[in-house]
Amino acid sequence: MNVMHNGRQLRRSALAVGLGLCLAGGAVHAQSNTTGGITGTVENQQGTSVTISNPATGITRSAPVESDGRYRITSLPPGSYTVTLENNGAAVSSRENVVVTISSNTSVPFGAAASAAQASTLEGVSVTATALPSIDVSSVDTRTVLTAEQLNKLPITRDVLAAALLAPGVIANSSYKDALGNPVPSFGGSASSENAYFINGFAVTNPLTSIGLTQLPFDAIDQQQVLTGGYGAEFGRSTGGVINIVTKRGTNEWHGGVYTIWEPQGTRASPKNSNYPDTGNFPATDGTLYQYQKRNNYWRSTVGAYASGPLIKDTLFFYVDAEMNRREGEGIATSTTAGAITSASVGRNGWNEYKYKIPRWLAKIDWNITDDHHLELTGVSDKTEYNSKTYGFSYADLGHGDTQNGGVYQKDGGDLYVGKYTGYITDALTVSALYGQQRLDHVQTPFNYDPNCPLVVISTAASRAPGINYGTCQTTSTAVRVPGAEDKTDGYRFDVEYRLGDHDIRAGIDHQKAESFTGTSLPGGFSWTYSQQNGANAPIDAGHGVGAPGAAGGLGTQGYYVIKSYTTTSASVKTVQESQYLEDHWQVTDRWMVYAGLRNEQFKNYNGNNEVYAKQRHQLAPRLGVSWDVFGDSTLKVYANAGRYHLAMPNNVAVRAASGSLNTAEYFTYTGVDAQGNPTGLASVPVNPGLGYTCNGTNAVSANLECGNAPDPRTVAAKGLKSHYQDEYIAGFDQQIASNWNWGAKATWRQLRSAIDDTCTPALGGACFLFNPGQGNTFLQLQDDGSFVERRYSKDELGLGNLKRKYYALDLYLEHPFADKWYGRIDYTWSRSYGNTEGQLASDLDTGNGGQPDVSVTQDWDLPQLMVGANGRLPNDRTHQLKFFGYYQFSDDLRFGVNANIASGRPKNCTSFYPTADRGLYNGSFYWFCGLPGQPGYEFSPRGSHGSAPYTYILNLNAAYTPSWFDRHLTFQVDVLNVLNKQEPTTYNFRYAASRTTPSPTYLRELNYTDPRTVRFTARYDF
Repeated sequence: MNVMHNGRQLRRSALAVGLGLCLAGGAVHAQSNTTGGITGTVENQQGTSVTISNPATGITRSAPVESDGRYRITSLPPGSYTVTLENNGAAVSSRENVVVTISSNTSVPFGAAASAAQASTLEGVSVTATALPSIDVSSVDTRTVLTAEQLNKLPITRDVLAAALLAPGVIANSSYKDALGNPVPSFGGSASSENAYFINGFAVTNPLTSIGLTQLPFDAIDQQQVLTGGYGAEFGRSTGGVINIVTKRGTNEWHGGVYTIWEPQGTRASPKNSNYPDTGNFPATDGTLYQYQKRNNYWRSTVGAYASGPLIKDTLFFYVDAEMNRREGEGIATSTTAGAITSASVGRNGWNEYKYKIPRWLAKIDWNITDDHHLELTGVSDKTEYNSKTYGFSYADLGHGDTQNGGVYQKDGGDLYVGKYTGYITDALTVSALYGQQRLDHVQTPFNYDPNCPLVVISTAASRAPGINYGTCQTTSTAVRVPGAEDKTDGYRFDVEYRLGDHDIRAGIDHQKAESFTGTSLPGGFSWTYSQQNGANAPIDAGHGVGAPGAAGGLGTQGYYVIKSYTTTSASVKTVQESQYLEDHWQVTDRWMVYAGLRNEQFKNYNGNNEVYAKQRHQLAPRLGVSWDVFGDSTLKVYANAGRYHLAMPNNVAVRAASGSLNTAEYFTYTGVDAQGNPTGLASVPVNPGLGYTCNGTNAVSANLECGNAPDPRTVAAKGLKSHYQDEYIAGFDQQIASNWNWGAKATWRQLRSAIDDTCTPALGGACFLFNPGQGNTFLQLQDDGSFVERRYSKDELGLGNLKRKYYALDLYLEHPFADKWYGRIDYTWSRSYGNTEGQLASDLDTGNGGQPDVSVTQDWDLPQLMVGANGRLPNDRTHQLKFFGYYQFSDDLRFGVNANIASGRPKNCTSFYPTADRGLYNGSFYWFCGLPGQPGYEFSPRGSHGSAPYTYILNLNAAYTPSWFDRHLTFQVDVLNVLNKQEPTTYNFRYAASRTTPSPTYLRELNYTDPRTVRFTARYDF
């Protein structure tokens, strides 16, 4: 390629730098989470400068070479740059196609340079194709950066969460999934709600639950950064990991294209059926069909288009991408009845036909106001519409009816708008300011919904009394979202970068407010749940004072009873999070870099009355790191870091804990059921109010005293409540062992130091509070006369024991950056996650519908008995993980890709009822004991003591054909995901007992499997 520079022709050979998936990198020299930098050294050259330019965007910046021979140019948008060494304006040497990735420094060293006099006599400057150093010695954290090119070449599910699973130490938590069924990842043993997500610098984490994020057209991603540890002080609000996305942008070249992606139902393997487990407890059904799932299948498609280019050359650019994602399928929504697979085994809403429609778009404007001032505006829309129709289904002939009995229409999502200004005030001073807003709407409309018709639930087939017709006039089977449900987020941040000698200093502030109007209510305000007690004279729930059904007469003499439940959770709540940070990257010597950062965070949580019920201030989070360039040539880096990371409670905590939720149960016997499903001949089951679990002088029982009265905000949380925070320590090395080979290792230690959860421990007299488990807490308790008493309870008085969640891991990797037509990387992680709490979530409570949804108010710490035996391997423990991915450019026209993931399974458990029916105990199979109380084989069963789920084996392959006869504008690609179709179980139902005297026929039922084999066809035209 020939170009002209300063009147002289410079003959340059193209320098293609395949950075691949960049691991190890870090809290780099003053880089923001949307920009990168170029740094390097110049040998024996004083008084020179370095100029970088990006012809595609018109960006040009220069920096002097310091007295120590170093130069630094920071805050660069991602892209490909030309780097030129100059002596008094004359070009001395140049490098082309230098790729800058987000939050990283690309090292571009120059050898001994010619003098200005020599340069003036040169006919040209030759640029060799010598590869740049692939080890970023200026970093102290661990990350994976995926570029748009790699996301298209690797055979993965086209989803931000699925792409994150390529990073070492990141696992899929099958108990928590997004709206489309993609597992939400867990980083380093943390709960899936403890991650932070960003798009172009703005936080897009789900504001209500912190589980998942706002997504964007997958094709619009320019780079996706996955931070797995050691990140700098500019990042906070995460004790798991960070997924940081920078979108594509327009350039001086016009580009456009269309693409279509098709996953036919006929090429998708059938899912496995779910069977009753073979436990020996139920010989008649052990191993037989529980749920027919082979027809739970669907097709999926994506149609998209994009365009980009200059509105004004070198000054104003645009990029826009829009796509429509569709998914349609059918499945069996109900299960069989134990021992009763007959013609009568018909589910009223058993057959489900559904459609997803997911329109997404992204639009971006970039304006180079001048060479030193840049403005960018981003708009993102992510909406999901779901429409289902349900019909009757018979297990006798596996047929379904033609009359629609139920269904629902749901719509979730909204729009995001972000603006960012960057100003390069001087060579040493850069400032940036960002502001963004997001609104998400949530709509739910059940089929033929009648708000005055009660919801009827039949616990099991045995709950139906002989001769009674249990009909219902209600089509929906769940609580319904409140009208007008929405989430709103707005926030800003301001950052300053300043270079002072050997110090790169960065400081900033940010503010984020998240508001949610949310909740559900039952149609008619309540539901009827029909059930049967095994023994008419046995108490239904002795722990909460509920007596035996036989004492109330009617069908209660045969053990039949009905529960009238009132469940309403509706509130407008808010969380405000603020932070300030200061950090310094100090180049102590040519080979040693020291990083020091300090972050201070403030969190406030508001209840439905806009009152603060929990707040944390002056949360200091120090971050320290060191990087040693062992040989001084960027071929071997040894690094270490230590840091503290804080996490706020999401909005959902206030809905039940602080805003007057109603959650009561009243127990009756009955003599019949009317046409609408209401019981007739009601008689109250005796309840002992002396135990303190009844509401407002009635027989309605509430285990957590959720009686519909909003508590005084001073009595919701412990005084001086500390936030959820974690300490982390990492040490490792990265080495270039050959021109095209890197390897490395790192050791990680994480320990949860403080958590927030709720407790109803008997020491508090029946009240429930948010508190810090594992330590003493001070509570303000309301007295009968309306006064308040402040009382300090020690850890021992609360009776809940210590807080423990620890994670340690060893990661090894071997990488072949793209060269000789191929790229490849293999990672092995050995890890252990153990303790007595998963963190903000409780995956162990998954019985088929996911883990407990109440983030940061799990069941774990409610009662002392729940913590007996709770210490052990945690749900996100995967002892062994092996990942391999890469691609091979067989020819200019043909490419092959591979992605393999082998991982050991999550721990298996067995839980049952507590040995004794103590006052206040939850009446369920939640405790760390196995078997039936008082019967042979009943034993203490600590967490994780029953082995592990089987290994999972995922192998994905693809092939792409880009014909040269069409100027390589057209691409055909075939991806086969889970080639071996190994559908291994990932989660189980761990609850052994259905009652204190009866085992559960679904104990150890397999709940989730790895996805069946899928074939995906892609055709795209780019110009």
